[in-house]
Amino acid sequence: MLYRIVTLTALALGGALLAKQMKQSRGVQSPSSVEEDIDVNVPVRVAYDQFTQFEEFPRFMDSVHEVKQLDDKRLHWHASIAGKDIEWDAEITEQVPDKRIAWRSTSGTPNGGSVTFRSLSRSRTRITLEMYYEPQNGIEMVGDALGAVRATARGNLKNFKEMIELRGQETGAWRGTIAPQPEAGTSH
Repeated sequence: MLYRIVTLTALALGGALLAKQMKQSRGVQSPSSVEEDIDVNVPVRVAYDQFTQFEEFPRFMDSVHEVKQLDDKRLHWHASIAGKDIEWDAEITEQVPDKRIAWRSTSGTPNGGSVTFRSLSRSRTRITLEMYYEPQNGIEMVGDALGAVRATARGNLKNFKEMIELRGQETGAWRGTIAPQPEAGTSH
């Protein structure tokens, strides 16, 4: 047992050092990204409407303890990542009913992304999650290198599919639109 713990610790430290060296050799800390999709057997409106119920995310996101919706655009998250409790704020940067929800963090580990919804038929929808994040320490870098974030995203989508298909309907909806804001320094 002790041998396993020592071996796993050595592998984690070695992986963290290797990941750090790789990032330093590139000269820039580049964000990591994940893209996963899943087909759900509900209409696009049902899938989208349920995804707007952010405070219900802990029902299908295993590591998320709580999401508080502060207003139409701002959310406060509380989760456990690699056994560590973390909290952060996020801002919805774009929301188009039945099409897309995009966000970015405003505190904590830099992250962001989007969830898109595409109708495959009257009763089937493809949900695509794209996200980026910047691992902040050795444990996060090793987890990233081992695919932990991708596996978590895949599991969360699978849990969402099971939940919404079993229920067959959304628990609420927000049908408002949030238009993306032009980036600083650009003109229209």
